[in-house]
Amino acid sequence: MVLESLITPVGAEKRPLQMIVLGFVYTTVGIFLSLWVFKAESSLVMVFLAAMAAIPLIYNTVNLEEEKDLEGMEETWLLKEHSKALEAFVFLFIGMTIGFALWYTVLNPTTISILFKSQANTIKAINPGVTGFAASEAFSAFTRIFLNNVRVLIFCIIFSFLYGSGAIFILAWNGSVIGTAIGNFIRNNLAEAASLLGMDKVGHYFGIIGFGLLKYAVHGIPEILAYFVAGLAGGIISIAVIRHDFGSQKFEHVLLDSADLLLLSLIILFVAGVLEVWVTPVIF
Repeated sequence: MVLESLITPVGAEKRPLQMIVLGFVYTTVGIFLSLWVFKAESSLVMVFLAAMAAIPLIYNTVNLEEEKDLEGMEETWLLKEHSKALEAFVFLFIGMTIGFALWYTVLNPTTISILFKSQANTIKAINPGVTGFAASEAFSAFTRIFLNNVRVLIFCIIFSFLYGSGAIFILAWNGSVIGTAIGNFIRNNLAEAASLLGMDKVGHYFGIIGFGLLKYAVHGIPEILAYFVAGLAGGIISIAVIRHDFGSQKFEHVLLDSADLLLLSLIILFVAGVLEVWVTPVIF
């Protein structure tokens, strides 16, 4: 009750930057509770606890967005209204990712090996050390990445439809994986920079941290935004099914709005794939 009462859906939409702090708090509480109670399984339990803390806010926000659907707004205005909720969700995810990355960076190696075990195995499985793509392989890499991301997007829709705000678990898991990758990048580069002494090197430390965050933010934020858009669509349909009869005019309006959101999520996901394959490797 304490964590879920920190902010209301209306407050989240009006002050989305506060969601970064909230996401960090959810993650931090989840990490230390999982280490305290379920240490051996903490790599998954911390994700569950962080997601569980966010569920009431996510569900109430989706509920608020579904009510906007019933006010008879035009699609352009509805999308503008939904953008407020999506902005809050993205900042929540950023806060979670920063939380995972920070604690990966500062905790001792023994704790890290337990706390981020599943995330590290996932990164090894999906990224065997390739940082760029040859021109001849770029399109096949894009196809593989895009189809995998579409699969995750479908999971977000299904979880949101079945559990109301269930997509937050998948998104919190992705935040933990990205946070692990960022934390590992920062930790490795800080280890190299540690041999450099003097205050004139302080900027180098901050540069490493900023570089690590930006490396994954270029394509990661649009990708996560697409998942949130799809999750919002699935959640709106789920609430509409509970509240309204099939075939009613209000239900048809909700379906139309959800279809627009799903199409938008696919477009954003396509752009994120382009950034990941052709832009991020060039910049970094």
